[in-house]
Amino acid sequence: MTEPNTHRRSPVRRRAAAVATGTAAALGLVAVSLVTQARAATVITVAKDGSGRFTTVQAAVNAAAAGDTVSVAKGTYTEIVNVPSGKTGLTIQGATGNAEDVVITYDRAAGYTDSSGNKYGTLGSSVATFSASGLTVTGITVQNTFDKSAHPDITDTQAVAITAQGDRQTFTNDRFISRQDTVLNWSPSATGQYRQYFYSSFISGDVDFVFGNATAVYDRVNIQLRNSGAAAGGLNGFLSAPNTSSAKTYGILVTGSSITSSAAATTYYLGRPWHPTADAVGQLVVRQTSLPAAVKVAGPWTDMSGYSWKNARFFEYKNTGAGATVNSNRPQLTDSQAANYTAQKYLAGTDGWNPVR
Repeated sequence: MTEPNTHRRSPVRRRAAAVATGTAAALGLVAVSLVTQARAATVITVAKDGSGRFTTVQAAVNAAAAGDTVSVAKGTYTEIVNVPSGKTGLTIQGATGNAEDVVITYDRAAGYTDSSGNKYGTLGSSVATFSASGLTVTGITVQNTFDKSAHPDITDTQAVAITAQGDRQTFTNDRFISRQDTVLNWSPSATGQYRQYFYSSFISGDVDFVFGNATAVYDRVNIQLRNSGAAAGGLNGFLSAPNTSSAKTYGILVTGSSITSSAAATTYYLGRPWHPTADAVGQLVVRQTSLPAAVKVAGPWTDMSGYSWKNARFFEYKNTGAGATVNSNRPQLTDSQAANYTAQKYLAGTDGWNPVR
């Protein structure tokens, strides 16, 4: 059967139509490319002294479109920063490349109250909240300066420096400083895919200061266990408190890193399992990392709120230093198991993401 004449074109007419369509498509691609290049080239400057487009980081974030870069000049910025989920692919970078030069800081604790008299809570105590996926933060210091000794009336002493709650987020050459709950690796949906990669950065705190239910990798970072003055064998604090969903294979990984401390010997636990929900079974591996004498050698893991650390998924692998050893209280990965607990494995997810350097 031949096609109806209304659906037929001569070869010449088909060729002409194809050329016209191809030309239009090409022009469209050029237009899109130009727009993409223009967006990629957009840099929004921030400078405390007024020499930039904005004087606060938050104002620049508000003005930025997805994919833009916020470049922050040397200075101390006393403010709360919130990067919402719609700012996908945003980059926030310190203009000098030295994180010590660019400091975002604020004094806020979970027990502080807002203008309505409501406590901020742990999430609300965060100096910087990063909710956008594809976010890059580099060359920046974020510090929560809350001092519990100056506020004996505050009993909720969580003081988050940053909340990372987006997927495919990278943090490089940064400094994150507080005492309790410094870095929150958060998964707004407990079983959702939220991955965060920390590389060549500095993290400092004393209580549960790397914590949460997202999938996070700390790769070649310097982690400082702050000295709170406890005598040898006493208690200065806890490095981590993961509350990974039991449905997730991967929680938090510390790999190829250096953990340092001036605290007295055997005064720090590597971690304890935060168990706020029935399905929270914390997952944490510390591997090929140098541990200081401050780590409790005989048993670096401890229970939390009645939930046994032995029910969590805590492991070590080939750690070194004065705080490292192998005994029955320190579960170790075998070589074959360790092959499945690498930075690449943690971050691959469903899309093969691999930011590892």
